[in-house]
Amino acid sequence: MIQAVDRALRILAVLGGGRRMSLGEISTAIDLAPSTVHGLVRTLLAHGMVQQEADSGRYRLGPATLRLGNVYLDTLELRSRVAIWAEGLARRTGCAVRTAVLLRDEVVVVAHEPRPDGTRQMPEVGIVIPAHASALGKALLAFSPEALTGPLRSMTGDTIIDPATLAEQLVEVRATGIASEVEEAILGECALAATVFDTTEQPAGAISLVVPAGRWPLPPEAVDALRDTARTVSRELGAPVWPPRT
Repeated sequence: MIQAVDRALRILAVLGGGRRMSLGEISTAIDLAPSTVHGLVRTLLAHGMVQQEADSGRYRLGPATLRLGNVYLDTLELRSRVAIWAEGLARRTGCAVRTAVLLRDEVVVVAHEPRPDGTRQMPEVGIVIPAHASALGKALLAFSPEALTGPLRSMTGDTIIDPATLAEQLVEVRATGIASEVEEAILGECALAATVFDTTEQPAGAISLVVPAGRWPLPPEAVDALRDTARTVSRELGAPVWPPRT
């Protein structure tokens, strides 16, 4: 690992989520001397990866990070494959449809199809959710358990934070390819997710149906629709079977 690159990426990580931080706060967050952080931040500024606010002097992510993010989304085959089916899945089930990939111990939403009920809904591409607290994350962690390296933090009173309980759920997900979440990440929100696999039979991402808690549990026909979509997208990505044999 190249130390300077690692440190620069750690700076970008702590500025994620719309954070605005002083040089001292960044230094404390990544446990480096302010003089070291200053040189790294100046380099990131020069490349547009970090921006400094004129009034407060605080730092935040710069516009170049958006360009990189858009390039990633545009070249992500999973996203383009799901786009063909997501609208039909949302219309068939009446649910919002999220697609996400695993990033260490979190999931990042890379596509979002709103509920087809005409209500006003915020775009969700780019939101990050702890993997253990989401159906999307469980669908991916079941086949990538090494991603969980730290304690399981609580998001709501229903978040599963006991590793043994989570492990039991992941065993079932491996057998079925389907994971569920009941108000574990956001109060009032429930979800069902299915793993999507690629030609290597490894998880390429996951697709979920998201509904208000008042509509939970989902009816069998919605579960079947989700399963059919995950199987179809997996087949298009080259997966020989769905779910893979474990």
